[in-house]
Amino acid sequence: MLFFRKKRLFIILIGFILLVGLIGFSLRDRDELTTAEQFLKDTVGWIQGIAHVPVEFTTTIFSNIDEIKNVYKENQVLKERLGKYKLLVHENQELKIDNEELQSILDKTESIKDFVPIQASVVSRSHEQWFKLITINKGKQDGVEANMAVITGEGMIGKVQTASQFTSTVLLLNGFDRSNRISVSIDVADQDKDPSGFIVGYDEESDSLLLELTEYDSKVNKDDLVVSSGLGGLFISGLEIGKIKEVNPDQYGLTQVAYVEPSADLYAMNHVIVVDRVMPTPDEEKLEEEE
Repeated sequence: MLFFRKKRLFIILIGFILLVGLIGFSLRDRDELTTAEQFLKDTVGWIQGIAHVPVEFTTTIFSNIDEIKNVYKENQVLKERLGKYKLLVHENQELKIDNEELQSILDKTESIKDFVPIQASVVSRSHEQWFKLITINKGKQDGVEANMAVITGEGMIGKVQTASQFTSTVLLLNGFDRSNRISVSIDVADQDKDPSGFIVGYDEESDSLLLELTEYDSKVNKDDLVVSSGLGGLFISGLEIGKIKEVNPDQYGLTQVAYVEPSADLYAMNHVIVVDRVMPTPDEEKLEEEE
């Protein structure tokens, strides 16, 4: 038993000496390697090449996954920024439209005399009446009364149908009929006397106001301006309503009917003016009579 132990220890010692010798031999400066060294080196290189392929493949996969995650995060950030940019563009457009509308109302307020402007904002629109009614945020507390004309910077849009204390309902021109007719005059350049008539309704098919001329032989032209005449005492004179599109005889041949394109947009408005007619005082009436 002791012999075998000594023999094993001797073999280990001899192997260690050979290993040290081989290491020392391999570390010497030589121009050529031995066949065994070449075989061992080639074998190790081949094994390393085989092992490197899956390692590189795995490393590439994880690298691609990380890159995809980064691209996804960057894409989400870009989408968020793009959404904010679109929102800012939309808000800017809304503010620009709102500003232009307010400016046009201010210009209209300064250009028309003989009435007190009551500026108001649209708070809702009636779906039941096919968008023919709107509600504004001014009422009797602000001086609004029924039958007052309502305009925008572009022209007349309707009249106050009912007024409560703090809000009012406005009937738009596309909801007018003979019971809500408007006395108008047509500004014709080449005539001494302007033709007159009444807005008696609205033609849905052509999106035009229907204007019945008072006299059958009245001569009006395309693009002639139609304004309120002030007759009847309901609306002040000079409120722009629209322009003539075409004129045709009525179905009975008794008068002419003109199709009028409204100057104001009846489907998109945010701010309006209620026209409160200024009634002359007794002193002003007396002064006018004396003149």
